[in-house]
Amino acid sequence: MPRMSEAEKQRSHNRILDAAAQLFRERGVEATSVADVMKAAGMTHGGFYRHFESKEDLIAAAFRHAVDDVVSGMEREEASEGQERERQDYIAKYLSQAHVQDSRHGCPLAAMGTELARTKGASRHAGAQASDRMAALLRDTSETGSDQGLATMALLMGTITLARLAGTEEEADRALEAGRTAIDLLQDHWPKDRS
Repeated sequence: MPRMSEAEKQRSHNRILDAAAQLFRERGVEATSVADVMKAAGMTHGGFYRHFESKEDLIAAAFRHAVDDVVSGMEREEASEGQERERQDYIAKYLSQAHVQDSRHGCPLAAMGTELARTKGASRHAGAQASDRMAALLRDTSETGSDQGLATMALLMGTITLARLAGTEEEADRALEAGRTAIDLLQDHWPKDRS
């Protein structure tokens, strides 16, 4: 059998990461096996160890991959006006019924955060790094050095969790609207001299 080129290996690696990032967000880390991920990637279970040392290694890599996917727009923008627009777009998409209904492509911290908090090692470290990274991106561009981004992230994650727990779409909409109101209040009333 011919050897796989580096480019082919990288494509396979990315297919595994895409499948894992989606399945872990949709089903949860514990409920998703390596075999599930490899099947979703269209590969055999035996090929897993050419890419990852363990499921723990896969969890951390897939989580980082998912975070990269959802925040790349905010990170690419360099001008402060563009950063603010990307931040507001991210918040609007986050607090939407589409995000409530689609955890598979949504915020990895909201979908996987509680499971990562119960782990040790690489996956927990990846969760902590993502928290810091997302909080920095969610901070109003005029609030350098403050915890306003962390407060925004806490409101977003709490809101999406409540909306997903709601029994009906109307109840989920109420939770989303409450979250929007809370974000607006936070943005309007965050103390400018607080750090």
